[in-house]
Amino acid sequence: MTGRRRFAAGEFTAADLVERKGSTRVSVCLPARNEEATVGTIAEVVRAELMDKLGLVDELIVMDDHSTDRTAEVAEAAGATVVACSDVLAHLGNQPGKGETLWKSLYASTGDLVVWCDSDVANFSPHFIFGLLGPLLIDESIGYCKGFYHRPVGADQRGGGRTTELVARPLIALLFPELGEIIQPLAGEYAGRREVLERVPFVQGYGVEMGLLIDVCRLAGYNAIAQVDLGTRVHRNRPLHELSSQATEVMQVALHRADRTLVNTAITLHRPGFGDTEITMQERPPLIEVPGYFRQAL
Repeated sequence: MTGRRRFAAGEFTAADLVERKGSTRVSVCLPARNEEATVGTIAEVVRAELMDKLGLVDELIVMDDHSTDRTAEVAEAAGATVVACSDVLAHLGNQPGKGETLWKSLYASTGDLVVWCDSDVANFSPHFIFGLLGPLLIDESIGYCKGFYHRPVGADQRGGGRTTELVARPLIALLFPELGEIIQPLAGEYAGRREVLERVPFVQGYGVEMGLLIDVCRLAGYNAIAQVDLGTRVHRNRPLHELSSQATEVMQVALHRADRTLVNTAITLHRPGFGDTEITMQERPPLIEVPGYFRQAL
């Protein structure tokens, strides 16, 4: 990257960020599906430390993606505003999926800066939010900030990120080498300016992070993307056999972004011993194209 576009969360102090924030409105959105075990703790920290104590965050939304457990109840008790995906833009249909949840949370939120954090993080602390907001608040040329971190699996401090290492990174090297310095392209912790986020499409499923990274780069330029070291992230790691569908979705998005003729958007994933999975890549349009969106361009 040209210029300074890599940071560490520890560089940013609460007092400095609050001062730099000024009148800028900040939303923290937590996409959640059956995360009752962890979402409450995350919401409590954001509410107590970043909203009530510091005033750094103005809005905390837990976007409930058709949970069947107590995710909504726990999040609301912790001080979050809980919004059901099925209630947002319902006339456009309801399609469970991470990207759909992110897109609808952008619609439902009001911040000039929007921060997303996965709801299964077991060691969440305020520095996750400090780190992601810092680059955006100190440099107006930065429009999108990706987190990176150590993801330990057992005793292996570098054991996480299997889909990244086996799928995303090779695809980036082959098709989008300009993004080669992005340390964790599939990280679930990132933030951006609404004026950027509202102008890119959102893939509805697990390919959303890959799609956003490519599309933001094309829209705003590589130097509008920053990275921040968030330290160590502890979360639920899926068994290997559950990653096939996720990896396929990431591949679909990357290949489709490179050349729309390279791959079908609807396929059947055959996994002997596990049955077949139908995978369809669908995406939502930029929000500025959606009637009724409050920031819609005139």
